[in-house]
Amino acid sequence: MFSGKIQLKVNASLAVIAASAAALAVLAGCSSNKAPSTQDDGVFTYLLDRKTTWAEEKIDTMPPLPQASNLVDFNVSQNTPLSFSVDKTTLTVGQDGVIRYVVVVTSPAGARNVNYEGIRCDTYEWRRYASINDDQNGWDQGSAFEFKRIENGELNAYQAALYQDYFCASKLPVGNAKQIVNNMEYKRTQRSINLR
Repeated sequence: MFSGKIQLKVNASLAVIAASAAALAVLAGCSSNKAPSTQDDGVFTYLLDRKTTWAEEKIDTMPPLPQASNLVDFNVSQNTPLSFSVDKTTLTVGQDGVIRYVVVVTSPAGARNVNYEGIRCDTYEWRRYASINDDQNGWDQGSAFEFKRIENGELNAYQAALYQDYFCASKLPVGNAKQIVNNMEYKRTQRSINLR
């Protein structure tokens, strides 16, 4: 009777020892002294970890200069005396994910700043392609610059307002150009859409 119980205890102890030895062998097999590899290990490389090669679409032609009848106003801040609008006929959503538009910033005295710009939803960046020339009759591409981070909290940070209110959600354009323009015309911001 006692020998049967002792034998069961011995067998159980041997099973625990064997399981522990197997676990140690597995762990030993997982460790490696090799340097980290840049090789794609297939199954173990997560899709989101892979670097994508993004290329911006080539801009061959500049849009027409804005007409007052095509301007859609949008709000940036209650504290700025400037008014902001986008020429709805110039707004496009490119295959590269960049939303391009002509923006008009007008001072209370009537002075206008007109730029052709693009916003990249996936990186929270914007760039300028051109500004209106000194004669106000054509584009000056000498004022262009590459993508840079959108600034938040500035009094006249209209790119942040466009990005957050009308252009982008979850790092993607909210829709095609027609949908974006429609939202702007009816003042349907992303905040108001998400509250429904």
